[in-house]
Amino acid sequence: MAKPRPPLEQLTEQQASSPFNPDVANAFFRAAYLESWGRGIDLIRNACKERGAPAPLFRWDNGLWVEFPFPPESKMETIWGTTQETSVKTSVKTSVQILQMLQATPDMTMADLATQLGKTLRAVEMACAKLTKNGKIRFVGPRKGGHWEVLK
Repeated sequence: MAKPRPPLEQLTEQQASSPFNPDVANAFFRAAYLESWGRGIDLIRNACKERGAPAPLFRWDNGLWVEFPFPPESKMETIWGTTQETSVKTSVKTSVQILQMLQATPDMTMADLATQLGKTLRAVEMACAKLTKNGKIRFVGPRKGGHWEVLK
């Protein structure tokens, strides 16, 4: 028989927590995938409050749903830090570094670039794809044994 769900108002009040399936919860806890149960809603609400973001909305719809309303655009920068400007500056700086490194060592792999730049492999892949699309670099030869050409 299914456990009755608590009223939504109860989710924001202090209460004793009992996992829906204690065996599964215990397995996740022992595997370190779960810190503890009963703190999630408070953690979510406090994180939004600390950042000045609107409070999340909770609803039941075939399970518990949490909705995060977007703040007004004017508050986005205050809540999440500089958005567009930072990513543009960073990608330009990364692209320039990649071009310099590939000019000096054309047989570098993307993994080598990522390690030397202190970036993730995915960030380097995206930067190289952008450089390739913009006609700044191209890869010549087979995947193994090929090299990069920096185009002027």
